Amino acid sequence: MRLTPDNPEGGRPSHLDRLRRGMLAAPIVGAAGACGFQPLGLWPLTLLSLAALIAWTARARRARHATLAGWLWGVGHFSVGNGWIATAFTYQAEMPAWLGWIAVFLLSLFLAAFPALAAAATRKLVGANPPPTAVVLAFAGFWIVSEWLRGWLFTGFPWNPAGAAALGPFARPGLAQGLPWLGTYALSGLVVGLGGVWWLSWQHRARWPAALVGALVPAALLLMPQLTGAPRAGSLPFTLVQPGIQQQDLDDPRQFEAQFQKAAALTVMPSPGRPRLVLWPESGVPDYLRDGYPGWVYAGNTYGGDPRLARTRIAGAIGAESLLLTGAVDLVMQGDTVTAARNVVTAIDGSGAVRAGYVKAHLVPYGEYLPMRGLLTPLGLSRLVPGSLDFQPGPGPRTLDLGAWGQAGVQICYEIVFSGQVVDRSRRPDYIFNPSNDGWFGSWGPPQHLAQARLRAIEEGLPVLRSTTNGISAVIDADGRVRQFLPRPVAGRLDGVVPPARAPTLFARMGNALPLCWAAVLLLAGLLVLRRRPG
Repeated sequence: MRLTPDNPEGGRPSHLDRLRRGMLAAPIVGAAGACGFQPLGLWPLTLLSLAALIAWTARARRARHATLAGWLWGVGHFSVGNGWIATAFTYQAEMPAWLGWIAVFLLSLFLAAFPALAAAATRKLVGANPPPTAVVLAFAGFWIVSEWLRGWLFTGFPWNPAGAAALGPFARPGLAQGLPWLGTYALSGLVVGLGGVWWLSWQHRARWPAALVGALVPAALLLMPQLTGAPRAGSLPFTLVQPGIQQQDLDDPRQFEAQFQKAAALTVMPSPGRPRLVLWPESGVPDYLRDGYPGWVYAGNTYGGDPRLARTRIAGAIGAESLLLTGAVDLVMQGDTVTAARNVVTAIDGSGAVRAGYVKAHLVPYGEYLPMRGLLTPLGLSRLVPGSLDFQPGPGPRTLDLGAWGQAGVQICYEIVFSGQVVDRSRRPDYIFNPSNDGWFGSWGPPQHLAQARLRAIEEGLPVLRSTTNGISAVIDADGRVRQFLPRPVAGRLDGVVPPARAPTLFARMGNALPLCWAAVLLLAGLLVLRRRPG
């Protein structure tokens, strides 16, 4: 053992030595914890990683030591979990691709503040030398609050909540079946608590029978079989299209006509029949479909300069008995000047008429708008998608009344990751349509995105239908089971009937007040354990 001023006699390492080692290990342990998310799904690493963070919090002499441990853990965790963001920089020419990894690291420095907050608050509450059970309860409670804050503070970025590690395979949601009574953030608190159980089992390893049972309980819960019955049948036919467009071709005007023909060919109905819902992805139509813009705006349309011609051609592709929901772009005008754009879903019926529309509310910073544009543009920074116009947000969740095609909720791309913010609770839809362009995000982003869409389906009790440009498109039922899917990077279509919704869940009625109630219960339980501490 090295002799130090804190440890002049050698022997057991001093508290300072243990603190230094923990700080060096924290980013690595946090990075390992991110391997529990898709596409790896190594959930034992997530539990072990959380167990280590809880142990560091419990042993911290001061709150600032716990804060530092949580922050360093978060830097490693979010750098790995959000590494897919760097891929987006390879599909633009305005900035060097290597800047993507710097962006991921800088984002992780910010996101790491949330596990640091949970660790600091826990250490403040439980004090020095606390009962281990109190630490686990308090940490799980504060983790719920920290993830809830991450979901809305500074527009929010709740990607990869800890609860996503609890999702089972496509046909078996595992512990995530508890979402209707918990909500995603409380499920994350439960996952944190299960990591704490592993730490408690290690603490009591001398009493090995009880420790063994404690170690097996988290594994048994995370491997839980499907408790709901067989999948139920719906009644609304659909055709869901994945055109298989490569990201580098998506915004190339020379490819627009070929892209439309590809989507149309995948859409054609074999024979007339019942009303059919057709689903195309975000960026599904390059043409401007709305009337009322100056003529020069339509000059770039793939079929002449009249939006009615574009809609008529779409109507011919889907058939008279169908209705299409497709991603498109609308413009915001001041006179003859274009001032902004909107990322929209437009509903077009078999006659070519626009029946309804939805405007994306949760916009992607640096993707759909450039924050602090006046400051960053002179520095050479720009959006990651072509064009200098910023997108303008819509008012939030709304339900589209599509008549024979049901009541549709719409969440465009990453809007689906915002727990408690995806449904108009005053007018509950029959299903959620989640068009997306996941071609930006490499091999890790799309499976993580799909996993979070499954979380929304279970907690809201609503089916989710995802149509993407290049994968992964899927039909998810209200129990979180993936009934059909198209992998990356194939072109194809899915045909079937929209799975039925379940009755409104407890989460659907309460929203994020429910997980915050669970956080309060855990914190109260931790306080009760502290009060019973001897002496």
